[in-house]
Amino acid sequence: MSTDLTGTATPQDLVAVFRRVLEREDVTADSDFFDLGGDSLVATRVLSAVARAHGVELTFDDFLLAPTPARLAHRIAAAA
Repeated sequence: MSTDLTGTATPQDLVAVFRRVLEREDVTADSDFFDLGGDSLVATRVLSAVARAHGVELTFDDFLLAPTPARLAHRIAAAA
């Protein structure tokens, strides 16, 4: 995952985060975090990684509305 702090994140950046926190290699840009076994506690790890790498603080509600890497990348861009 790139560390650019510009508020941009590609779906592939977030696929890498999802794979790391879920410990699964079958994540794609359209994979739903919760369908893959993620829960609210693990979601906080994704949100922390986004904040560190991209300088964007998203809420858990943001994550609920965008639980796939592709949708989360759009949410990050909108919040930047």
